[in-house]
Amino acid sequence: MSIINDNNCSWINDLIPRTKIKTLQSNTDCDWLIIGAGYTGLSAARKLGQLRQNQKIIIVDAQLAGEGASSRNSGYLVDTTLNDGFTSNKKLDSYKKKTEIYDLGIKAVKKFIKEHQVNCDWNESGKYFASSKIEDKKILDNFSNTLASLGFENSILGNEELSKRLGTNFYNIGLYTRGGVLVHPGKLVRAMVDTLSSNVLLYENSCLLKWSKNKDFISCNFKNGTIKTKNIIFATNGFLKSLGIKSNYNFPITLTASMTRRLSDEEFKSIGEPKEWGVLPVRPMGATIRMTKDRRILIRNTAEVHTPFSMSKSILQKRSKNQKIGIQKRFPQLPKDIIESSWSGIVSRTRNGSQIFEKIDNNIFAAGCYNGSGIGVGTLFGEQIAIKAICKNSLEIETIEKRNKPTWLPPEPFLSLGVKSRLIYERLRARSEI
Repeated sequence: MSIINDNNCSWINDLIPRTKIKTLQSNTDCDWLIIGAGYTGLSAARKLGQLRQNQKIIIVDAQLAGEGASSRNSGYLVDTTLNDGFTSNKKLDSYKKKTEIYDLGIKAVKKFIKEHQVNCDWNESGKYFASSKIEDKKILDNFSNTLASLGFENSILGNEELSKRLGTNFYNIGLYTRGGVLVHPGKLVRAMVDTLSSNVLLYENSCLLKWSKNKDFISCNFKNGTIKTKNIIFATNGFLKSLGIKSNYNFPITLTASMTRRLSDEEFKSIGEPKEWGVLPVRPMGATIRMTKDRRILIRNTAEVHTPFSMSKSILQKRSKNQKIGIQKRFPQLPKDIIESSWSGIVSRTRNGSQIFEKIDNNIFAAGCYNGSGIGVGTLFGEQIAIKAICKNSLEIETIEKRNKPTWLPPEPFLSLGVKSRLIYERLRARSEI
């Protein structure tokens, strides 16, 4: 199946379209093949380009590089999370391991930005977890205690303070953490494409149809050619399952989001002229909201089991209505027709909210399943899976390997039924928070 490029995402539309796109048109071979050109794949290719300068490295994506989920997310580099997948991890030791990985992810992105002088609207603004339900204070109090015990500075805020900071009186209780960064995801991943080294060859709009291993070589079939490689890294995240990679340990979820046009001076003044901010939901299926640096409002408030390869315009328009409602609930003074674009994107989940980072077989490696923390952790895992693939070690790999490993999932149709049921349950619980 092919994956369609579209012009629905505001983050992507902010960028100057790239030219000289190369598509695989013949048979070739290489020392290293990376499948997937998002944060993980591009970071793996960049690291391999540094470590194996005399070897041939190819990276392939089914659509335009960086324009899948990497450009379509909400632009958060998280240091802490309240909802990992569908549950909150109550074990302090396990949660500490996750936060250590998040911290390494932020540092990996920050290092890349500094080395290449990247402008991606980096803002160490912290983030909010907020709810309109005052009874959710109990959840936030418990979370606050957990964060404090791990040394994370945080504060509980009521309606009045939240209204001043966010420009909306929708939220009645919230928790602010100083850690975490807001970025323009499209600008960041585009910089990763533009800084690939000369010994890395990028093929785009080239969908992997089938792959197989024969002794010490891996053969990958595409529409217009075959690549034979000595080593392969799968970095397709939401498409790992469709390629048969750890298929009993991960599953894709389709999210949809919308972004408004830039607010006028008058509109911005009407909501109190707030600084850039990001809000994450207290309840798993609540809305993720951002006020961007350039006065746009982003909202993501849907998640569903859907084919990861495409979403029709009619279905997307129905999901966009939920985002329109969400914005009106928070900013009733703004025009009703303020949404400029709506788009879908794919994330990958595991049952216990852990990540995939491992050697699958001789010369076959995979990284993915970031459970909503794909910018930082995806960048980190891409760099480190490349180091692991050349049989080297690092302090970062040692930290990653200490995490809880993904747990087994039931087969179909039980998996889809279970996930759909859970989504419906969480959607009902969070229906006031869309």
